[in-house]
Amino acid sequence: MERFAHAADLEEIAGNDYNLNISRYVDTTEPVEVMSVEDALAQLSEAERHRDEAVARMDELLAGMGYT
Repeated sequence: MERFAHAADLEEIAGNDYNLNISRYVDTTEPVEVMSVEDALAQLSEAERHRDEAVARMDELLAGMGYT
């Protein structure tokens, strides 16, 4: 419930110079998921493999059209 509402008393509001901006009272940011280095490297390796396959396929298509 902390990310959706906050009951601020007058002292807290005064401490914030009577600024009623929601972000002064409620943190609505999503928690960041921290990935392990091993998982990040595995995802990078997979992305590089897909990239290399796409480049190879593009080279095949270009060669088929007479471009080298």
